[in-house]
Amino acid sequence: MGARTELRTLLAKASPLRSGDQLAGLAARTQEERVRAQMELADTALQRFLDEPVVPYESDEVTRLIVDTHDQAAFAPVRGLSVGQFREHLLAYGTGPAELRALAPGITPEMAAAVSKLMGNQDLVLVAKKISVVTRFRNTLGLPGHLAVRLQPNHPTDDPRAIAASTLDGLLMGAGDAVIGINPASDNVASLEHLVRLIDELVTTYGIPTQSCVLGHVTTQIAAIARGVPVDLVFQSIAGTQTANASFGVDLKLLGEARAAALSLKRGTVGDDVMYFETGQGSCLSADAHHGVDQQTLEARAYAVARAFSPLLVNTVVGFIGPEYLADGKQIIRAGLEDHFCGKLLGLPMGCDVCHTNHAAADQDDMDVLLTLLGVAGVNYIMGVPGADDIMLSYQSTSFHDAHYVRQVLGAKPAPEFAAWLERMGISGADGKLRATAGDSALLRHRLLTSSAR
Repeated sequence: MGARTELRTLLAKASPLRSGDQLAGLAARTQEERVRAQMELADTALQRFLDEPVVPYESDEVTRLIVDTHDQAAFAPVRGLSVGQFREHLLAYGTGPAELRALAPGITPEMAAAVSKLMGNQDLVLVAKKISVVTRFRNTLGLPGHLAVRLQPNHPTDDPRAIAASTLDGLLMGAGDAVIGINPASDNVASLEHLVRLIDELVTTYGIPTQSCVLGHVTTQIAAIARGVPVDLVFQSIAGTQTANASFGVDLKLLGEARAAALSLKRGTVGDDVMYFETGQGSCLSADAHHGVDQQTLEARAYAVARAFSPLLVNTVVGFIGPEYLADGKQIIRAGLEDHFCGKLLGLPMGCDVCHTNHAAADQDDMDVLLTLLGVAGVNYIMGVPGADDIMLSYQSTSFHDAHYVRQVLGAKPAPEFAAWLERMGISGADGKLRATAGDSALLRHRLLTSSAR
């Protein structure tokens, strides 16, 4: 490296190996070059990340958001540190949850990404474990000792009976406290309304303390709200640059409008965190909107976008984009830990879709490893997909049984309001264990399953 390497080049060269950075021509060519970059990065002052934006302030609204909302008072305790010293500060016994919570508004995404590049997997787990980010809508998510599950009952034709069957299956396995979230096969207002009303009827009929979301484009959701559709959460995929977000058809102004629309419905009972965001390493590169910045740093910048809108849920869909960006199980595991750490450090309620595509050099054993590590690290929520195989999106994720496994291993509980509902419904006992008689639940008499009509 040179006497003073350009910051975005330094960040890219210091990144652990991943195929996306190689594809972009940004990765270190050798392990020696990577270590030299990490050594230089360790000596780099945190202040430099404020002085030298990796994407120009003038041309990128995400950079402007990061710079203009930076909290200098929160940054003050670490202002004089280098990236390496910051790592030691985060790992220190004396740096606990209260300190990290107060520090979050003073940390920029680039700082978080930089320090993560100097950390081993166990470091990423240890620091993330210290941080709890609690959010609320119809239940309370992110409390220490709890692990929530997004129930994901997707279907390739949006068949209401199939969606209802998958939803009830998940509820009987204790999934669904994070959200009952459907990726619609058709993104239009009529389809979204049909699916929202389907889940709303189920939630209302059985008094389920959870929230629903149909993951259409944000403009579709705003239009549905204007029609009086009972939308709980507003969803959108986001990225770390203005041009990448434009490729998704969004900007910060539109996201603000969406949040205002959702808040206007006043559907929350214990809180008003109404936004749900998904991200993933490689999205900027796939949109040709990476500006010469490595994919992990850009992923962290997406968290600045999310942070601006007080979301209930944020998750990295870590292996979904494919092996061009994360080639194998080792890269996916590392990326999942990085994303979770950076999001938590920035004050976000981080979940993870522990997943891979079938053409990546990864399998379910790799996903079990990442799932367990994230559970130990205190991840807010994971996915619950029937059989771990999403038949609409055609990728491999985590199942209802996987979620039950990690709750058992770690002694983690569902959201407290949801846990109480599971017990009232006879699905689980006071000890959190699923009951053998859960199959007798009134849920199985839901009309969509008992009716022959489609």
